Amino acid sequence: MAKPDDTEAPGAAAPIDASAGREGGRLGASWQIRVGDQLQSEAMQALAAFLRAEKAAGKAIHPPGRQMFAALDAVPFEAVKVLILGQDPYHGPGQAHGLSFSVPPGVAIPPSLLNIFKEIQRDLGLPLPRHGCLTHWAAQGVLLLNAVLSVEQGLAGSHAGRGWEGFTDAVIETLSREREGLVFLLWGAYAQKKGDLVDRQRHCVLKAPHPSPLSAHRGFLGCGHFGKTNRWLQGRGAAPIDWSLPAGP
Repeated sequence: MAKPDDTEAPGAAAPIDASAGREGGRLGASWQIRVGDQLQSEAMQALAAFLRAEKAAGKAIHPPGRQMFAALDAVPFEAVKVLILGQDPYHGPGQAHGLSFSVPPGVAIPPSLLNIFKEIQRDLGLPLPRHGCLTHWAAQGVLLLNAVLSVEQGLAGSHAGRGWEGFTDAVIETLSREREGLVFLLWGAYAQKKGDLVDRQRHCVLKAPHPSPLSAHRGFLGCGHFGKTNRWLQGRGAAPIDWSLPAGP
């Protein structure tokens, strides 16, 4: 099978190949068996056609196609402990790499992420990181998922309503149904609406305003979510998250 190019929707043109993994940008086996069928839905096929048309029109799409599923690729289903839900990827050149709120090494820390770091510093006394690459969190079971997994350069929200939402809803619903004792961090009204998909009898749901500079001072700063997350996990016998970041990603 030919390798898909960097802007093709993963799994859009052919059935999902779970063995493709990172190389093909397709779902790993633990996610494939639970939500892989979603990618063959009518909505996702329409999304694939849309993304191909956008590419043909010369539009820049972020992140590159092989990174659209990077959050799921980084954290197998059984390893998820915490879900941080974002809205859609950063729309600046080079910012998005498939993990919500995260940026690749060498990219300036965006304002929302800086406020996240400030709250971690206030809550836990940890120093402010010097970079914004959150792969260290993902390696510990923090699923950094956006509700929409692609965006046109320079146009925030441009791929909302194109089909991604049904797929990411399925991810959230499946985690809620098949796992126990997860923490869902929902920041801002958009993420909090997704909280309706989560069984609060089985999981911890923490809500706060979005960490954007426009809203962070209305309750995100001071929310204490990072310490609360660790206390919940430890109370269930799970290891806490190390919310610090190494000097180099």
